[in-house]
Order: sequence, then structure tokens, then C-alpha cells
Amino acid sequence: MIVDRGPSVEMSSYAQLMLVMSHSVLPGAKIAVSSVLNRDVKQFGKQHLTDDDDETCWNSHQGTPQYIGARLSAPHRPRQLRLQFQGGFVGADCWLEAGPAPDQLHRLHAFYPDNINRLQTFDVDCPHPVTHVKVVFNGSTDFFGRVVVYRFDLLADAEDSVDGQPVG
Repeated sequence: MIVDRGPSVEMSSYAQLMLVMSHSVLPGAKIAVSSVLNRDVKQFGKQHLTDDDDETCWNSHQGTPQYIGARLSAPHRPRQLRLQFQGGFVGADCWLEAGPAPDQLHRLHAFYPDNINRLQTFDVDCPHPVTHVKVVFNGSTDFFGRVVVYRFDLLADAEDSVDGQPVG
């Protein structure tokens, strides 16, 4: 697991190379979330997870677990998960699930975000191309179980699929 702790930590040359050779698999994906604070989708909805606007966010309602799900537009092998939380409203006891269909998701691995505002990056070891992913926040640093996410991205190798067919 790699945690991006900001510009004071230098990335290895391997990590820099992987970043250049990776791309986001979320454009064109259908995003789903477990809940939205007060059902105010205009202000706190799922569309803010991928809008690249530092002023907007997805804010879950209270309770656990919470999740972010994505149906990808084509099969991919995710390599990195990126999340930026609002400190104090960070997911805890988290894991990533992936599979070929929503009812065939398998838990890939757990990850443990820091309670900070900075973008955090987690390595993903996905053995096969998948079309569905789900990030589960089984707990929260917030007493009421709310989770606030400003950025959500999933990166895959640039050459991981061609016209939806796995390469290699």
C-alpha cells in the first residue's frame, strides 16, 4: 500500500513510471453511492466524486457501511485507487471489491486511509480485468459514520485492454 503524503515525500522512479503509464478508468463509468447527506444530490451527490473541482464533494448520510461503486465502460485491471477525504470524515476499515458483475464482486484487499485532507493513493492488485468495482467504508472517523470524499479515481495500466479485450 502506498500512501501519498504530499509533496514532501518523493516518489520512486518506478512509481513515477507507473503513474505515466496509467490512466483513469472512470470516464464513462456509471457511479453509484450508498447514500447522500440529507438526499441533497445537487450539493453532495456522486457527480462530485469525479468532477475535478476542489470545492465539491460527495457527502454520505450517517450510518455504516458506506460505499462508492462503479460500472466501468470496458474491462480493466485496476492498479491504483485514489481518494481525497475531508479530515474528520474519513473512511475506516475499508476494502476494495471487484468483479465481472455487481453480484460477483470479490474482496481484493483492505486499505487504511489516514485521517487527512490530502490525496491518498493505494496500490491495487487485481489479477483479471473487471467491469465492476466497489469501495466499501465499513467505518468512519466521524462519530455518526459520515464519509466525505472530494476525489475518487481508479487507475489502470495504459495497455490493459484493447476494445474491451484483455492484453497479455
